[in-house]
Amino acid sequence: MNIFNKDHFVKRCLMSAIGVLICGIAVGFFKHAFFGVDPFQSLMAGLDALIPIKFGTLYVIVNIILLLFSLVFDRHYIGPATFINLFLLGYVAQFSLETLQHFFPAPALYLRAIFLLIGIGVICFASSFYITADLGVSTYDAVALIISNTWHIWQFKFIRIITDAICVVAGVGLFLLATKKIDGIQAVVGIGTIITAFFMGPLVDFFQVKVARPFLEGKSENK
Repeated sequence: MNIFNKDHFVKRCLMSAIGVLICGIAVGFFKHAFFGVDPFQSLMAGLDALIPIKFGTLYVIVNIILLLFSLVFDRHYIGPATFINLFLLGYVAQFSLETLQHFFPAPALYLRAIFLLIGIGVICFASSFYITADLGVSTYDAVALIISNTWHIWQFKFIRIITDAICVVAGVGLFLLATKKIDGIQAVVGIGTIITAFFMGPLVDFFQVKVARPFLEGKSENK
C-alpha cells in the first residue's frame, strides 16, 4: 500500500482528525466518571489541580514541552497527527467534560460506571483510527519510543510501563500538593486507570482489525 496514494493520504488525515477529536470526547467521559483516567491524563489531572488555567490551554503547554523533547532527540515520530493532538485534544476534552457536567451535574454511581465504560470503548475505538493512520504519534507516546528505539535503553513495553508509572505517581503527588487532601483522588487515579492498563491494548487491536484497517484499505483490498 502506497501511503502517498491520494485516496489513502486523505483517509489517513481524516482518520487522524476523527481519532483525536473522539479521544478528546472520551477523556471528558473518563474525567466525569470520576473513576480515574489513563496515566498521561493522571499527570494532566494533577497539573490541572495545581495550576489555575483552563485544561485545554494547560494541555497545549505540556505537549509543547514534550514536543521540544522530540524535536531535539528524534523528529521521526512527529507528524500531522501530533499537531492535531497537541492543539485540539485538550480543548475537545474540556468541552466534553463541561457539557457532561452541565447535563449531569451530580451523576449517580451507575451513571458514572456507564460513563467509564463509554470512555474506555470510545478511546479505544478512536485510538485505533489514530494509530492506523500512522501520521505521527502524540508527544507523550514519542517520549517512550525515543528512549526505547533511538537511545536503545530498553524495550518499549518496559519503558512505557515506567513512563506511565511516573505519570501516575506525579499526578497523585501534584494533586495532593494542590488540594492537601485525599478526597477527590479518583479524578487522578482509580479503577479506570487499572482497566485501561489491562484492556486498552487488546481493544485497540480489535478495532484496528475490524474497523480502522478496513476503512483505510477498503474492503476489496482486505479480501
